[in-house]
Amino acid sequence: MALFATCLTDTFFPSTARAVVRLLERLGCSVEFPLDQTCCGQMHFNTGYREHSKPLARKYTEVFSGYDYVVAPSGSCAGMVREIHPTLGESPPRTFELAEFLVDVLGVTDVGAWFPHRVTYHPTCHSLRMLGVGDKPMALLRAVKGLDLVELPDSTQCCGFGGTFAVKNAETSTAMLADKMRCVLDTGAEVLSAGDNSCLMHIGGGLSRLRAGVRPVHLAEILASTEEDPWRATP
Repeated sequence: MALFATCLTDTFFPSTARAVVRLLERLGCSVEFPLDQTCCGQMHFNTGYREHSKPLARKYTEVFSGYDYVVAPSGSCAGMVREIHPTLGESPPRTFELAEFLVDVLGVTDVGAWFPHRVTYHPTCHSLRMLGVGDKPMALLRAVKGLDLVELPDSTQCCGFGGTFAVKNAETSTAMLADKMRCVLDTGAEVLSAGDNSCLMHIGGGLSRLRAGVRPVHLAEILASTEEDPWRATP
């Protein structure tokens, strides 16, 4: 199988990509990271540059076509590959968001993780609405030893990021972010988790400006943490 790290994770949150490999190898998977991988084309497609996204979709197919499975720590990018690449004339390899791969393909919910923190989870829009990941991330978190899972109020509401939406519609995005941050703070959680670093970057940025003390941590990093080798915040 192969890891599709995604642009954002590879550039800004490499600890998440390392956590995915660490987790999957602990579960007995052989993971490769093709160095020729690049963007899936989502930003181009969603901004209206359909023709510019086609070469990137073609590149994805070329790079990953030899693998039985491709796993991405992003419902957003996995959704782009699964749902949009076929409309661009591609037949992409079997690509899964991390939580659905663990539950649906590997058939596990208890991955042997340990994370002694109070956590709330934000289900990102593409994983929820495009991929239908549903309760799988929550099932994985419930099985983590030491973790105190608190349900996020109005969890299905968008955080307001939406890629270039946050740039083009900054005032609306900021209002949506304020609603999401209020819900996060109402939980009293130490950690906010999600399956997409883009949403965590958006919400975490807002929380940091409030000096709220809530840390954004990708689901993969929680699941990769064990009592013998616990998760540590990246400086």
